[in-house]
Amino acid sequence: MRPPEQSRAICLLSGGLDSSTCLAIARADGYACYCLSFDYGQRHSIEIQAAANIALELGAVEHRTTRIDLRAFGGSALTDEIDVPKDREESAMASGIPITYVPARNTIFLAFALAFAEVSGASDIFLGVNAIDYSGYPDCRPEFIAAFEKMANLATKAGVEGASRFRIHTPLIQMSKADIVRKAVELGVDLKLTHSCYDPDRTGRPCGRCDSCRLRQKGFEEAGIADPLLAV
Repeated sequence: MRPPEQSRAICLLSGGLDSSTCLAIARADGYACYCLSFDYGQRHSIEIQAAANIALELGAVEHRTTRIDLRAFGGSALTDEIDVPKDREESAMASGIPITYVPARNTIFLAFALAFAEVSGASDIFLGVNAIDYSGYPDCRPEFIAAFEKMANLATKAGVEGASRFRIHTPLIQMSKADIVRKAVELGVDLKLTHSCYDPDRTGRPCGRCDSCRLRQKGFEEAGIADPLLAV
């Protein structure tokens, strides 16, 4: 079911494969998309520019980047002086919560998206989480999304007064990485604009060895599609 004409959606956009595909799905579904990205002190800050490029390429109405300092808390290889794991086997990636998990990151991001939605009159929030190839992150699970959506409608003026019924859309949540690659290609996402690596070099080239790179490689290989980043 398509949304009403010009229905607004807040799309959380990191510049990675998943969030870019999620934005493309929201656009294809007829939403006017307002993208929200975060400069949170992440090691792979090149993704901020990737997000800006993707938002422009996919026709977002607006793209905002909000600065928050999660390095103040650390506790993650992405926001602290901790080495990013490399060359891990798929079985190791699937067991336990990795050190690249950023404490409460999706909870924080969704809270900002909810505030943006309430102020802008949007009822829909899109998030590119995935519960299949997701590296064990607890804030990518369906039960977390359901709990946040319930909270969103209890904790906001718009929700309490009935002005809006907030919905968290996670169209990729049950898709494999290969399925996401195929969907991105189907929707015309320029995948060379995306960035997935947790530990790129100074020029932004992916390391090819971190969990995110390996999951991306696996997805492209299983989809039978060449990753354009490897040709750059």
